[in-house]
Amino acid sequence: MAEKQENLHKMKLVESLKKASKDLLSKPNIPIYTYTNLATIKTYLELTTEFDPILSTDPTLFNLSHLVSNLKTELNNLQNSQGYSLKSFFHRLIANCEVSRIVASIEAEVQAWVDQESIKNLVQVLIDSNDDEEEKVKALTRFEKQVSNGFNRELQEMILKAKVFSILEAILSKSKCSIRVFEQSARVIVALVKFNKDVFVGQVLMGPIIRNVVTMASCGSIRVLSSLVKLIRSPLVYEMEAHGYIPRIISLLYSSDLSIGIVALECVIEIALYATKEAVEAMIQEGLIKKLVELQRLESLGDSIDDGGGESRGLCEETEEERKMGRGERGLMEEWTFTSCVTRFVVQLEMGEGLELGEKRELKQEILRIVREASGSDAESIAIVSEVLWGSSPLLR
Repeated sequence: MAEKQENLHKMKLVESLKKASKDLLSKPNIPIYTYTNLATIKTYLELTTEFDPILSTDPTLFNLSHLVSNLKTELNNLQNSQGYSLKSFFHRLIANCEVSRIVASIEAEVQAWVDQESIKNLVQVLIDSNDDEEEKVKALTRFEKQVSNGFNRELQEMILKAKVFSILEAILSKSKCSIRVFEQSARVIVALVKFNKDVFVGQVLMGPIIRNVVTMASCGSIRVLSSLVKLIRSPLVYEMEAHGYIPRIISLLYSSDLSIGIVALECVIEIALYATKEAVEAMIQEGLIKKLVELQRLESLGDSIDDGGGESRGLCEETEEERKMGRGERGLMEEWTFTSCVTRFVVQLEMGEGLELGEKRELKQEILRIVREASGSDAESIAIVSEVLWGSSPLLR
């Protein structure tokens, strides 16, 4: 606990140093001496003096200590060259250039140190069984935000050296892992793929992550799967085809939990954009189209009940998962219902990159045939078929 407090204090001082350095160059096109008075420089020097004991005793901050020492020297030179002579002018010009260079180096060094400490803390929290669920989720959330700032080669080297990806894989493979830690770990995987596809896509495809995400079958895990399909596209869909994961996603449409059914539909429709003919035929054989017709019918009945003042299929009963989500995410879930789900699926197939034009026409005709068979009435059949035809690409009508 004492070590954590010390690290927290050190982190705050480093961040303060970074901010103070930025303040010195808040207007980079104007020389320092014209807008930074002696009081500002004095404040900065006082901060660095307070920081000296930490800089001198922590070997990880050696480079930063050297830079701060050089900056203090240049700031003193700047203070001593405030006259109006030509010599003072050239001294100020040189000092300004040197201060700008050193401050840029300090900012880079501070960021590298913060990144290193953050990753070190993440690894410690994740592998320490004594840390509670809340602590793990917080550490994972901070790291997700860290890598979401964009690619950074130095940060990537730190991540690879610390074997963060392997640790996340291990978490997703633990049978006793809590849903919150599992889902947040999976979201970090998505963030890493966005961070650098060239490095992390291969690790996703070769490891057990997809299998574990599908097995968890929670709202959060299926959303992660949808995100990975959007990012990795055809290679991931091929992998899912090969291992029989797509039928397991389709089976979630039958879940008694409405929220799981909704995210499963989102995932199925995303998969359709990259599926091959064999994959789509397998989805049809799994009864996907019949289920979509049924879900669309239930959606229509639910809307009718709502119009009559009744309650629709438990939507007003907020689940524990929904209570943990933010209002914006709940709103998205409420909007993504089963309305027009047959048409949405067909449109994705027609827009997809996994099928040839002739295959798209053939599969569409088969889907329309199943729709007619699965419909509860001629009116329902005509309504869905018309919607599919009008909602699809003109080339394939």
